[in-house]
Amino acid sequence: MNISRRLNSAVLFEPKLLVAALSGLLMAGAFPPVGQGWLGFVALAPLLLVAEERPFASGFVCGLSFFAPLLYWLNIVMTSYGGLAPFFAVVAWLMLCAYLSLYFAIALWLAFRFQQRLKLPLLCSLPILWIAFEYLRGLVLSGFPWGLLGYAAIDMENLRQLADVFGVYGLSGLFVVINVILADLVRRRSVKRGVLGLTLCALLLVGGLFYGRQAIRFTGPELPRLNVALVQGNIAQQHKWDRNYRQLTLDKYRRLSLEAAQTGAELLIWPEASAPFYLQEESTDSRQVRQVPRETGTALLVGGPSYEMRADKGYDYHNSAFLLDRDGQQLGRSDKIHLVPFGEYVPFAKVLFFINKLVSGVGDFTPGTVEPLSFKHHDLGVLICYEAIFPALARDYVRNGSDLLVNITNDAWFGRSSAPRQLLDMTRMRAIENRIWIARAANTGISALISPTGQILHETPLFEAISVTGSVELGARPSFYREQGDILPLFCLFFSLVSILLYSYKRR
Repeated sequence: MNISRRLNSAVLFEPKLLVAALSGLLMAGAFPPVGQGWLGFVALAPLLLVAEERPFASGFVCGLSFFAPLLYWLNIVMTSYGGLAPFFAVVAWLMLCAYLSLYFAIALWLAFRFQQRLKLPLLCSLPILWIAFEYLRGLVLSGFPWGLLGYAAIDMENLRQLADVFGVYGLSGLFVVINVILADLVRRRSVKRGVLGLTLCALLLVGGLFYGRQAIRFTGPELPRLNVALVQGNIAQQHKWDRNYRQLTLDKYRRLSLEAAQTGAELLIWPEASAPFYLQEESTDSRQVRQVPRETGTALLVGGPSYEMRADKGYDYHNSAFLLDRDGQQLGRSDKIHLVPFGEYVPFAKVLFFINKLVSGVGDFTPGTVEPLSFKHHDLGVLICYEAIFPALARDYVRNGSDLLVNITNDAWFGRSSAPRQLLDMTRMRAIENRIWIARAANTGISALISPTGQILHETPLFEAISVTGSVELGARPSFYREQGDILPLFCLFFSLVSILLYSYKRR
């Protein structure tokens, strides 16, 4: 009898799960390639209208229909460059999407349970739970905070300025609040509640837009400037580590650098792994790289692998950035801190000994530490590749004295997909959060200079060998987020834990 009821229940609520899937697709539409950020204000409303009876399943289906189209490009990475058969690539992609969907499912399930047992309205619980679980998603199993809802505001010039208060998490919370209010309006349970909801929406949006307008107008004291050149070599991924193409690679970067030097550049920035060999060793290849600053009369920041000998005579390998002065002498080295799981190292390697890394490289990399590079009495903080999606890491670099953030990356893995644009948009949010300039050099694009308000300057096209030069400020403007960090998600996490304990007590 119970089994029959459950089957009937599953059939009964199937259309509601389709509505939940619609919410996920709408939310995906707020991100590239569709890029209609306004959908973030309404995407969750359909989900909230149908989720009360099956919140966990509804949240999971919504998450799956969001992450699957958002992360479709992972199949390109795994099949074209990871060597996986298409079937196994699809399985791995769906497994990751299912795992990420659990964060949606649990947050929604808890919100409706709190409403039933603790009498907490969704407007009080869901935004807090949503922020808490977005924050957890960036921590658990090394973290993957890709596609946080707050990034939907990145092309809203005024609204995105709120990120300097509570980071991208604050914007996520704002979107959820408005979605909850809209869903409540559709239910039409109370005219009074409807008026209050509309008033709250208007106050939040008008207040956010007003704050953003003032933030854009604020200039503050004049800061020193630096002319930087972004050198985009456009080296195909299959050629990057091939010794037969190494001279061709070096010749291309030398030519582009000489062109950039004629535009008044004071610092040349090459992308991640643009020197696919050990620059610290004396070789024909390393001598050619060191010759570039001498020929151009400019300093050079270049990405490449490095190694260090341990006390036990073994070696630690790093994904690094080297800063060379105008004489080709090394001023410093910064090592990548947040490594890509199964790309640059294998998590739990002793347990998962049967799993190889997904992509080819130089051994298993070891994480580095926050070490800004000193240049002309200023410090440069280097974010390598997808380190730019971690808000706390960018903040750590600025808090440790960085006057300019540099993001060097190799987005060739993504092919002609929306991933480079998604990654660029997340990098823009780091500039706003810390009110600092970011210079981004990508192997195949998109390279760009990003202002402290999130504006993109000198954007390059994808898959084109090019160099662009522009001026950046050295120094960070005032930012509440930079000073206080993730106090909002930490509060939300604390509130969620307390509420779970209260819920467990009431249930007993």
